[in-house]
Formats: sequence, structure tokens, C-alpha cells
Amino acid sequence: MTASLTALLAVLFDRLFKEPPRWHPLVGFGWLANRAEAWFYGSDAVAPWPRRLRGLCSLLLLLGGIALPLWLGLRVMGTYAWLGEVILLYLTLGGASLGQHSDEIRAALQAGDLERAREKVGRIVSRDTAAMDESAVVRAGVESVLENGCDAVFGALFWFFVAGAPGAVTYRLANTLDAMWGYKTAHYRHFGWATARLDDALNWIPARLTALTYVLLGSSNTAWRCWREQARAWQSPNAGPVMAAGAGALSVQLGGPAMYHGQLELRPPLGAGAVPGERDIGRAVTLVWRGVWLWLALAGIGGWALA
Repeated sequence: MTASLTALLAVLFDRLFKEPPRWHPLVGFGWLANRAEAWFYGSDAVAPWPRRLRGLCSLLLLLGGIALPLWLGLRVMGTYAWLGEVILLYLTLGGASLGQHSDEIRAALQAGDLERAREKVGRIVSRDTAAMDESAVVRAGVESVLENGCDAVFGALFWFFVAGAPGAVTYRLANTLDAMWGYKTAHYRHFGWATARLDDALNWIPARLTALTYVLLGSSNTAWRCWREQARAWQSPNAGPVMAAGAGALSVQLGGPAMYHGQLELRPPLGAGAVPGERDIGRAVTLVWRGVWLWLALAGIGGWALA
């Protein structure tokens, strides 16, 4: 089976079946990561470089201990390996999950239940949500959809096309570890150093392809200008292009101050146009899904041309 058809089936599985309601593999991986951290982190007296080596050992053990058996398992499956690839890619994709979470946030906002909206948006962002007003909830929701469009959808598809299902799984596991350990707090600054650097490297090309996708499918001139002028000011080298282009594509204003781990961060502005409203969360999801269909179409055309 061709890679483009495998990807199409995995995307359709994601659309039809959503994410598993129980026993999602990424949840289990999070549990393993917590155990690895407890085992390798050590005492607070560990110096920075040994701490980084401990974090690197944890990273290699977790990724290698899962990716290698998956690769060997697919080899053993022989002619049925395509089914394993479809299932593995389906489990790495988070497009339907993005839609579900965004619908829950929008439903809470439409009902005027700000407390529930804060709780729902807190499930998909790492910032503090307890004191958010409605505008901040909406902004966080749009930003999360745009950024996770890369992390949970386009990045997984890119690494699947490059390295098959084990590549997509490795990418998503590294991305999950970065979400757990990749903070510049006193606790994780050194232990999560290797994880953050790997995630930056794995996301460099997917982030720019995601930004280009947003440019092509939204307000193109505005998206391109925002990407060119604003991305470099963002702290993350990969989130900057994605979110600047996405905000421009939707013609909304994102960025600005936000609370992370009890500290206020004065983030630079992104995008241009109106302050986002509740409906813009749905528009962001639509932008991501239009991008998915574009990628699948291009993959199909590319596979046909090379056949």
C-alpha cells in the first residue's frame, strides 16, 4: 500500500473514531515518562551537565525502547505491515481531538460559563487559566489549535512520509516529552534540555511547512507578512512561524501577555486584524483540516507521479 493511501486511511480513522476514550498510548507513555524522571532525575544537588546527561539517557531509553520494537514488529508483519502502519499513524494524529477540545471551549463560551471554558482550555494549554477573562480564553484556544496543528497533525504526517509509522511515533513521543520536560523552569531547565533541543530539530521543517500551509489557505498576503515580520520575535523558533502565519491567515490578533507557572510573560503580538472571537476557534480548526486535505492530495499526486 502506498504511503499516501496509508495516510488517508489513518486520517479517516482519526475523523471517524476520534482518539481512544480509554487507554490512549500517549497517556501510557506519559506514565512511563514520569517513572523515568523519578528514576533518573536524582537529588537537587546534581550539577547542570550531569543533570543534562541524565535527561538525555531518559530520552534515549524512552524513544529507543518504543520505536525499535515497533520497527521490528512491522518487519515481522510482512504483507500486513500496512495495517500496523495505519493504526500507528492513526494513534499519533490529533486532528479530531483538536476539534473536540475546541468544540467544548466554544460550547462553554456560548453558554456564558467562563469557569468551564477556563477548565476546558486548560486541558490544551500550558499557561495558567484560573484568572483568564473571555478574551484570553479565546486567544489561548486559537493559539493552541494553530500550534497543535503542527505538533499533533502536520508534524506527524511529515515524519510518516519521511520515516514511516515508527518515524511518526518517535516524533509524537518526542513532542510529548517536550510538553512534559521542555520548560525553562528551575526543575526542568537542564533535565529537559536534550528533549527540547530534539523537539526543535524534529519540528524545524514541519513548522515551516505548516506555516506555508496556513499562508496558502488563509489570507495569504497578511499571513506571509506576519510570518516574515513577527515570527523571529517569538521565543520558540518553530512556534513563531506557525502562529504568526496562522494568525495572519485568520486575520486576528494573537500573542500578548500570558501567565505561565505563576509568572507573567510579555509575549510579542502576532497577526493583524480583529481581536479573535469565539467563532475564530472553529475557523482555526477548519484551517487545519483544509491543510490536512491539501497535504493528502499533494501526497497522492506525488505518489502517482513517482509510480
